[in-house]
Amino acid sequence: MRFVTTAAIMFALVLPAAFAEDAVRKPMMISEARLPEGFPGPGPVGEVITKTYPAHRLARVRSGGPGNDGSFMKLFRHIKRNEIAMTAPVEMEMAVADDGRAAPRTESMAFLYGSAATGTPGPDPDDPNVVVEDVPETTVISLGVRGSYREERLAEFTAKLEAWLGTHPEWVAAGPPRTLAYNSPFVPGVLQYAEVQIPIAPAAPVKQP
Repeated sequence: MRFVTTAAIMFALVLPAAFAEDAVRKPMMISEARLPEGFPGPGPVGEVITKTYPAHRLARVRSGGPGNDGSFMKLFRHIKRNEIAMTAPVEMEMAVADDGRAAPRTESMAFLYGSAATGTPGPDPDDPNVVVEDVPETTVISLGVRGSYREERLAEFTAKLEAWLGTHPEWVAAGPPRTLAYNSPFVPGVLQYAEVQIPIAPAAPVKQP
């Protein structure tokens, strides 16, 4: 991700609220890196929508305990060693508590490759904590959020997604909640943008008696 200029930050701070969303409801955000090939753009803030992501490749580090265990730097060194361009967003998979709800803890962190043709799946020979994975096409429900990336705060937004699933029985959760973080620490917390998501799949048809 490239550094954010003071001018860009000041522009975002003074941008009138009326211009925060454009005609296709893209959020006002500071873009620091390109999306992976074929990825849909960021969604509106505060609104639950469905999105489908194409099959893609990523490098993942799974956490061994509280915090990210240096996951970011392990991933950063991986892409530097392999001369892979940084993309946005960074994926952070949330842990799931015993009651099935999102826990305020990051279970894994992943850097997404710009192209599914880049690299080779499997553990990084120089750091087996980093594993390159191929991810199939995925449909999610997604909620755009603004503000800091504190784990406790992001986990709270999954309640709105769970409420959406409760009113849409045609869909069921198909994986753990995750956050897609689009900004680096160089962007002030008040301006940071993310999407909180839950993977979904069509519900099984109800059998008629």
